[in-house]
Amino acid sequence: MNQVIYKVELTGAGMWSKVIGKGKILKLTDLEGGANAGMMLYNAEQRTERYNMPDTLKGQQVFYLRQGLCLHTDMGRLVASIVEDTVGWHDAICGASDCEEVKVKFGGLSYQYGHNDWHRSGRECFLIELAKWGMGERDEMPNLNFFSKVVTDEEGNLRYVPGNSEAGDSVSLRLEMDALVVMNTCQHPLAPGGEYLPKPILLEVFEGAAVGDDDECLLSHPENARAFLNTVHYHELKASL
Repeated sequence: MNQVIYKVELTGAGMWSKVIGKGKILKLTDLEGGANAGMMLYNAEQRTERYNMPDTLKGQQVFYLRQGLCLHTDMGRLVASIVEDTVGWHDAICGASDCEEVKVKFGGLSYQYGHNDWHRSGRECFLIELAKWGMGERDEMPNLNFFSKVVTDEEGNLRYVPGNSEAGDSVSLRLEMDALVVMNTCQHPLAPGGEYLPKPILLEVFEGAAVGDDDECLLSHPENARAFLNTVHYHELKASL
């Protein structure tokens, strides 16, 4: 990757949203270990197009995300590809915590008493960030949870696996279109209760490079290549207007 062009550290129940241009690399680093990075992605120019969890998972025949896989939209295109990953397992099915879950697990702590350390839920943080872009509840989607691992047993019960990522672990996404990226660092919805302690994440953006014919993400599954071609056509037709 080239020189970093933007970076910020997200601490506490940190919220963040920005538009990142096509081809740039978004790198997330778990600074202490045990972090969770909730993320939603939208086509920045047409926000009704967004990351689609069912198409992403069924198209690549996976239950979780890792390096070499792509994030599909509901229009048959790609919003991003996972180009580097030292973790190997990122949850794609469990969504975000809500206010009641946080209250039951960690106790209620309002801003009046906790100030910047007050207890917020992942869903609450997502809605706050979406509001900055004129969006709201109807724009919510099943989000990604980077750095978190959830497994199932033979009966289909979900189990959160603590300690999935260590300090210094990272994951990098290549944006395949101009994308609105919405994030928070709230704890995973299945994380055990006790102490309310979201872990910090370093967020960096780098200039990217041209996608080659030997690109790992595009070659990992035929559906990725088809969606990438759809994305190329989308950009070519838009540029000709």
